[in-house]
Amino acid sequence: MIALIQRVLSARVDVGEETIGVIGPGLLALVAVQPDDGETQAKRMLERLLGYRVFADDAGRMNRSLADTGGGLLLVSQFTLAADTRSGMRPSFTRAAPPEHGRRWFERLLELARIAHPGVETGRFGAHMVIQLVNDGPVTFWLDTG
Repeated sequence: MIALIQRVLSARVDVGEETIGVIGPGLLALVAVQPDDGETQAKRMLERLLGYRVFADDAGRMNRSLADTGGGLLLVSQFTLAADTRSGMRPSFTRAAPPEHGRRWFERLLELARIAHPGVETGRFGAHMVIQLVNDGPVTFWLDTG
């Protein structure tokens, strides 16, 4: 499982004319499920999303996690993160999970997140989404459970 996380002041996701997820300060996580992902990877990714220290402490150092701050978490499925771009001019998606597998484990990650943390929002799996964010820093990290 892969996640590109961005520390944000705010973020929202729209599908068509409908806003379906909104957070204030926190993390926007774009998440890709890979073919071999399952419960172990979902739990590990959640641990990393909630525990990764990207928020400033009183001294201005990145020593606080999302769990520490209680900030929002916007989870958005994005299979393109798993693209193989090493050659050619068109991405290959052989490293991304098939849609049914991807949906199952993305939804499991979402379920675990909602149990463990308040303020979890999401996009819509498989939909064309428009994401707006105010990146804070900017602070962006690539997390991988593999």
